[in-house]
Amino acid sequence: MAAGTSPPARSAPEPEPAIDYGAFSEEQLYQAIVSELSGQSGDLEQASDNYYRLAFETRDVAIVRRASQFAAATGDINAMVQLGLLWTELEPENVDPHLLLSFQLLDAGRFEDAVRHMAQVIELGGEMDFATLSARSQRLPAARRSRLIESLRQLHEQYPEQQSIQYAVVELLSQNQQPEDALVELQILRQNYGESPRALLTESRLLQTLEQPDRALRVLRNGVREFPDEKPLRFGYARLLIQQEDFEQAHRQFEIIIEQDPEDYEVIYSTALLDMELENYDQAMQRLQQLITAGHRVSDCQFYLGYIHEQLEQPELAIPHYRAVDIGASNFVAAQQQATRFAMELGRFDEAHDWLVELSRGQPRLEVVFTNVEANLLMQMEQYDRAAAVLEDMLQRYPNDTDLLFTRVLLHDNLGDMDSAERDLRRIITLQPDDYRALNHLGYMLADRTDRYQEALELLERAASLAPDDPAVIDSLAWVQYKLGRYQESLQNLRRAFAAFPDHEVASHLGEVLWAMGREQEAMEVWEDALKETPDSPIIGEAMQRLTR
Repeated sequence: MAAGTSPPARSAPEPEPAIDYGAFSEEQLYQAIVSELSGQSGDLEQASDNYYRLAFETRDVAIVRRASQFAAATGDINAMVQLGLLWTELEPENVDPHLLLSFQLLDAGRFEDAVRHMAQVIELGGEMDFATLSARSQRLPAARRSRLIESLRQLHEQYPEQQSIQYAVVELLSQNQQPEDALVELQILRQNYGESPRALLTESRLLQTLEQPDRALRVLRNGVREFPDEKPLRFGYARLLIQQEDFEQAHRQFEIIIEQDPEDYEVIYSTALLDMELENYDQAMQRLQQLITAGHRVSDCQFYLGYIHEQLEQPELAIPHYRAVDIGASNFVAAQQQATRFAMELGRFDEAHDWLVELSRGQPRLEVVFTNVEANLLMQMEQYDRAAAVLEDMLQRYPNDTDLLFTRVLLHDNLGDMDSAERDLRRIITLQPDDYRALNHLGYMLADRTDRYQEALELLERAASLAPDDPAVIDSLAWVQYKLGRYQESLQNLRRAFAAFPDHEVASHLGEVLWAMGREQEAMEVWEDALKETPDSPIIGEAMQRLTR
């Protein structure tokens, strides 16, 4: 800068234009952004809480909608109801908030409030199926349900074209244990709207409730003639036929449905099961293979293909089907057990073992389950050395697994090694003091094979306190009471155990106690009745031979 010259004057900065946040304050907009980011990061609770506050602060419909979505995602029924009420206040002539609020109020158990908003949906020209109400009212007290019925009847007078209201009344009467009244209401509905498949299915169900299956069948039989193309009606007829064990006619109804809809895979599956019941195995296998090709119920189909080959005494063919059952299927373990059983019966012990090891590799819980499966099957085949080796190997890895220890107890029982069995049982009780299974097993073993009756009684009383209704525990407790000469207590417990589980071993004990009480004739009757169910029972045979000679 030249000497003597003055610097140019500095001008004041231009004022920044004010930011327009629309109807929101800067803080509210910030909170909305934070809420969205919370939702995107997975923190739905925080997003829901923020949007809930914003909804009531801004009373903006778009914010209320978004808040409702987050409340629904988190399952916050109270927030959903409050937001629904706010939305109906902001847009009283909009069907959507009334419709949404109706469902929210139903889920909250506020049925009377829900009915008012359901009526508003109709008033505004919307569609409402009142079956949503009756589907949620099953746990209501009868008196409250009766009041709801009256409200719906009044509403039906106001909107007589809404037949779903009258259907809801029918369902509510049925839920109130008033099937006769429900049938009367259903007849009025038919007079108002004519016959329909829905009415026929409802009538059939009500007649079943009244234990009139023949009338129910007749209703559906006539129904499929009147509405031959109504699949739900014919399916309902087929199911009722199955309940009445008319499998041939049920099969025919399923075949008609398949003719009408060849890709109804669920009906094809049901038909395959019926084929199996009727021993139409070739047809069943064809249908099951068709379903596997279509990717429908693949594991179930593989399981039943294995079962069919089992029934046909083709274990070699059953094995691959059982092994094809997916690990996530409900019958997965049962399938692997059968595959293992058949492989063992064919003498392929190493292959059976290797398959289970590979299938459970890296899954500790499954390793234990499969070890118990394998060991139990080996014991059934009297392959005790193999069973011991399998258990020892797994117990090296999981020494405190009580399931493995208990299976080894069963092995000791088979080998007559009571000392080892007692040692493992006490180990289980140390690890899990409330394991009533181990307490019962040890207590019964001591009562039956030793004279340590007081010790056995203490163990069995502990087991009974943990499982007071278990018939096996009750039987064991009764047995030690018998050994201690407490016949009346023993008899009372044995009758209770036998009523719950009429097993031949319990019958043997019951007869022996009666015999000791001098009631030989009653004892003989108990044994003879039990032998009708289990004619080759060695336990009853031994007791009778020992006491009657």
